Amino acid sequence: MKTESIQHSKGSWSKMKRKWLNLKKGAEGFHSDFFSVNVTPDRSERRKSCSDDGRYAVVPEELSEEWLTNDDDIGRSRQEKVDLSMFVGTWNVGGNCPNKDLDVKDWLKTSSPADMYVIGFQEIVPLNAGNVLGAENKSPAVKWLSLIHEALNTNPQLPHNYNPTPTFDHHQSAPKPRASFSDLLSLEDELGHEEFQRIFNNDVSSPLSEINNPETMLNPGFSLVASKQMVGIFLCIFIRNDLRRYVSELKVSCVGRGIMGYLGNKGSISISVTLHRTTFCFVCTHLASGEKEGDEFKRNSDVTEILKKTRFSRSFRTLGKLVPPSNILGHEKIIWLGDLNYRLSSTSDDVHEILQRNDWQALLEKDQLKIEQKAGRIFKGWEEGEICFAPTYKYVMNSDRYVAQTSTPKEKRRTPAWCDRILWKGEGLKQMSYVRGESKFSDHRPVNSLFSVQVNLPPNENKDNFKDPNTRSSLLPVCVAKGQDQGLLISKTTSCIEVH
Repeated sequence: MKTESIQHSKGSWSKMKRKWLNLKKGAEGFHSDFFSVNVTPDRSERRKSCSDDGRYAVVPEELSEEWLTNDDDIGRSRQEKVDLSMFVGTWNVGGNCPNKDLDVKDWLKTSSPADMYVIGFQEIVPLNAGNVLGAENKSPAVKWLSLIHEALNTNPQLPHNYNPTPTFDHHQSAPKPRASFSDLLSLEDELGHEEFQRIFNNDVSSPLSEINNPETMLNPGFSLVASKQMVGIFLCIFIRNDLRRYVSELKVSCVGRGIMGYLGNKGSISISVTLHRTTFCFVCTHLASGEKEGDEFKRNSDVTEILKKTRFSRSFRTLGKLVPPSNILGHEKIIWLGDLNYRLSSTSDDVHEILQRNDWQALLEKDQLKIEQKAGRIFKGWEEGEICFAPTYKYVMNSDRYVAQTSTPKEKRRTPAWCDRILWKGEGLKQMSYVRGESKFSDHRPVNSLFSVQVNLPPNENKDNFKDPNTRSSLLPVCVAKGQDQGLLISKTTSCIEVH
């Protein structure tokens, strides 16, 4: 009995130590409606169809017959693209837990419908010692997921390129990934069984009748691709249900930059994902706070360390499939969002006078992020849209007044600033809007952006196939007799083909 108690204490201490130091074990796990979250590549999951009698070489299903007979550069020259829309939002909610009546629809509403939603939060829990050093409080994250899911799936707008088909061939569809029960279990514990089923009723591991449902055909709805929490930082991605089969290679990496340079009260959550043949990286951050002179260099250091330390586990190389990048900058399209905490290089009195005139351009000349970027010290080569809205921080709770405009002794005086930002890097990303929301739920105002995103399609797959998930893909499993074109197979796939 005493031995068991000692072992339990050691186990608890080990878990606590890992959280304090933000060690990697378990840091790459995430929640998803329809993907397994195992991070260790499993060769046993590769397809072993056609024959097991030793006469065939089995090629993974991602390999097309055209790939076997054409060079890579020919495939690239025929590559087609499709434009999708992507909503990106960030909100520091000041440690406030939402109630079920909080309306987020206005924040998520855009001028044109989106195909994907990338939403990051900061301070979903108060950044006190208990939350930073103790067990992770998942309850607020679950509530945010519930609110977002409900908002996106209650009469969502139909995207401009949505093209439903009323039939679905069970035999022609690609095998669908299944959600990992063990990794969703903690969410079910938090929500309760009934609420859990309501949120995750679009799980692709459920029967295909949902896809054939006429109501679903007219209203595609959205499913959770992945979500991850690190203390107060929380990042989640939702995608249109009829596009989810094209999502692959989900990976997560967390970097703590808080207390001692390791703890997760500040830092980043990065999610790497491949949509068809385009790699995306979404980086949600909460950088060092403070408005003393020189604090901007702490934030610069956070950005540098996040770029250096973020690493995604490598996948087992598969024929006909891109190898996902192992770091942030290796991705084709990157979105950096969050409370970057850059302030204004000015006194409160100066800012108050300019605020009265709503002269945002005059204030932006004092913006630390723009100053540091222009000097080439940080975010070199990154883009940000034109800011045409008022500073997002710091407000008196439940009001439209900045703390700098009040003499309330309980509130720290803070110069208004654009702390909450969205930046991007990569070709094929076009920003359509960059605005802020007006919810008074927090001392920050939420910010969101709508992007038009160009996505690369695999060879032989045209835009109509991409819009219609029920059209048979040309990327079918290939089974080649050993005596047929063996030389070609060996020369092109020596390291990847599994021979039985």
